[in-house]
Amino acid sequence: MKLIIVANRLPIKVSENNGKLEFETSEGGLATGLNSLDTIYEKHWIGWPGVCPKDKTTKKNITIEMVKMKMHPVFLSSSQYHDYYEGYSNSTLWPLCHYFYGYSAFQRNQWQAYKEVNQIFCNKVMEQVDDDSIVWVQDYQLMLLPNLLREKCPNLRIAYFHHIPFPSFELFSVMPNSSELLKGLLGAEFIAFHTLDYMRHFTKSVERILGFEFKLNEVMVDGRAVWVDALPMGINYELYSQAPSTEAVKDSVYKLKEQFGGNKVIISVDRLDYSKGIVHRLVGFETFLDQHPEYHGKVSLGMIIVPSRDKVIKYAEMKKHIDEKIGNINGKFSKVGWTPVNYFYHSFKFNDLVAMYKVADIALISPLRDGMNLVAKEYIAAKQDSPGVLILSKMAGASIELTDAILINPNDTDEIALAIQQALEMPEIEQKRRMKRLQERVSKYDVKRWASDFFKEWKEVIDRNLQINNKTLTKEGLAELFNRYSNSNKRLLVFDYDGTLVGFHNNPKDAYPTQEVKSLLTTLCQDDKNSIVINSGRDCNTLDSWLGDIKGLKLAAEHGAYYKDNEGWHKKSGTQKWDPKLLEIMRKFTCKTVNSHIEVKETAIVWHYREVVNEMGQFRARQMMRELIPICSAQNFQIINGNKVVEIKPNQYSKGTEIRRLIDEDNFDFIFAIGDDTTDEDMFREMPYDSFSIKVGNTCDDARYTLTRQKDVINLLYSLCVR
Repeated sequence: MKLIIVANRLPIKVSENNGKLEFETSEGGLATGLNSLDTIYEKHWIGWPGVCPKDKTTKKNITIEMVKMKMHPVFLSSSQYHDYYEGYSNSTLWPLCHYFYGYSAFQRNQWQAYKEVNQIFCNKVMEQVDDDSIVWVQDYQLMLLPNLLREKCPNLRIAYFHHIPFPSFELFSVMPNSSELLKGLLGAEFIAFHTLDYMRHFTKSVERILGFEFKLNEVMVDGRAVWVDALPMGINYELYSQAPSTEAVKDSVYKLKEQFGGNKVIISVDRLDYSKGIVHRLVGFETFLDQHPEYHGKVSLGMIIVPSRDKVIKYAEMKKHIDEKIGNINGKFSKVGWTPVNYFYHSFKFNDLVAMYKVADIALISPLRDGMNLVAKEYIAAKQDSPGVLILSKMAGASIELTDAILINPNDTDEIALAIQQALEMPEIEQKRRMKRLQERVSKYDVKRWASDFFKEWKEVIDRNLQINNKTLTKEGLAELFNRYSNSNKRLLVFDYDGTLVGFHNNPKDAYPTQEVKSLLTTLCQDDKNSIVINSGRDCNTLDSWLGDIKGLKLAAEHGAYYKDNEGWHKKSGTQKWDPKLLEIMRKFTCKTVNSHIEVKETAIVWHYREVVNEMGQFRARQMMRELIPICSAQNFQIINGNKVVEIKPNQYSKGTEIRRLIDEDNFDFIFAIGDDTTDEDMFREMPYDSFSIKVGNTCDDARYTLTRQKDVINLLYSLCVR
């Protein structure tokens, strides 16, 4: 059994040196966490190897070496990689997801390259999968991949993790092809983000752009459940917490202490990127030095900036600005033996970086927007028993967990200056108290725990979809249904109307039956063995006007409050008188909710919100129900939270009581009922165990089978008509 991890880059980078191939292992958190994961699956990696070789021999040699390590390289041309990675991924998606919309540039050729490369990755994955494989796709460079895989292999188990922020709906929706990206992600059955905010932004985008509706963390897509959740990524805590005890790190610590003298050290570590807030941080440090001359010569900022895309004009300009700002600060404040800003424009080896963490009295992590920021967690782990203070941006995903840090708005340079002062003046006992609590959190929720939690939840949704598949009306189930139908003499067939015989309409008055539906019902009613019933929440007049001309068809209206047989309509209760307070509440919410309306029936009252924007409709429905519950409880009314409706009716009758009445009328040897709503579940619960109950859309415990789509109901009716 295979676990196939698909990422833009492999955890081993290939380079060519004097005509020879060199393979360098990545110490990235993802690779570390997944390589240490205790699983029954054999782990395989798929990704770009870091080079774009032109000749087949080099590609073959790279592949041979990497396959030995269970890694499968995806080869791209230089232009493909540039347009897909530097282009669409990092010039369109990256700035948009980090709320730099003005930096997001959409070019159609780069979008085409993004689609093309995602397809290339899909083809490579399909070379490796078998019936027992599971595929875990990583990050924004491959947002189309889950659905491409789903189209190729509908039963493949696929998950996705989004490692950067997911922007708000208002921002995401302005991007061309946003719907294609969302559909791409929904090919997975489990989608996770670092924080609850990112998850909510995604679910809102799906609801508003694609029209799907989430129930808590689940949405149904093509008859399968897709789950979303927030799972903050951790680090290899053990690695960073034990490293300061090694001789290599101790030597590096000694050298750094000599370099900084007796000064307090503030450290910041970033990749060169506009989202990191580097200039804001420098201005904040400069403001601190302006306001606190008593700290001149006593505190230094060690700024590590890892080169990134500095050949791109925007990044080159940013680096120039940073260089100039550092030069200005050092020129303004430096004196003999003291340089305020120690600038390192290169990556650090692991031991040297850990030593820097160990030496630093303060870590200043202030991105303007960041998916998680693992540097903050690395600093915490490396401090061991030493005092230290973490200053952390509220805009970093890690701030949700690391609440014992000094949390700041990274856009407020005065707040950065104040935080530096607070950190420097914090008593050592308070530093250790905070650091201990931070370490407890980071050590408990490390990268192994993150990967383990991800797999546990992924397994749950896999089991959920197996449950759904087991209830899906298969060929075998249909064969049994048709066989029982053909060999029976007294049949009861009960159909819900809206969402079952006809699809939903924004205006309920437009949901009249098609000629096709009426013809099928007529044919079924002409069979003397059949008793055909429409069991609906609709009122009597509507059902009569739409279906009353079909000879032999029985009708039940308003959830069984009325029923019609060969003798005409029968009324189970009198016309309901509604409490004025109840009507006042419903009218209030109708006024507050554009495109909603009230339908007053003789025995029920319904608030419709099908034409209301999903999120607003659900919010108003919850608000309304909360206000209605005390009145309804006192007066023995039932509140039904249906499909884009809130309905209030007396408790004494339901679709369940109506089917019970129908069953008691005769000795049926075949009983069949189908419906899509929560009210139909009352009907299913009252049916004998050997009958055929079918839920349209989402599965439910009370229905024996599930049909995914409403149009499948019509196909089923056709099949019954020819039996």
